Amino acid sequence: MGQAYLGSINLPRANLPNASNMPRIDFKPPSARIPSYLPIVVPPSNLEAPEGVKEERKEETPTTPKLTVPVIDIQVPLPEPAVVITAVTTAVVAVATTTVTQSLFEPIKKKVQKQLQAKVNKWKEQRQKKKKDSSES
Repeated sequence: MGQAYLGSINLPRANLPNASNMPRIDFKPPSARIPSYLPIVVPPSNLEAPEGVKEERKEETPTTPKLTVPVIDIQVPLPEPAVVITAVTTAVVAVATTTVTQSLFEPIKKKVQKQLQAKVNKWKEQRQKKKKDSSES
């Protein structure tokens, strides 16, 4: 190991090992399939039927499901499933909320009721005592 002199400071020279030969990696960039869509044909806003062509009319009446009551022979229309789901969900949430809050507020209600009853009883006793004292004098 040789020494390099710089003024009065001795600096050591580093001996590094030679770089090892690494195999070369051929990197191919990724390829992607570019999506392609069929073009959408949009008719012009002033599109009209050619002369001599008659318009076909299709009469479609929406059929609503009905429930037949056998004893009175009345048909009752059934609501759409979305309406039924909304109504059932609302009812379940309302019942669950009422049940939970009732169980939470019941102990509080009892304590407040006891305190109020005690104050009312005390007031009644004082009132009766005043009546008794005023009747004696």
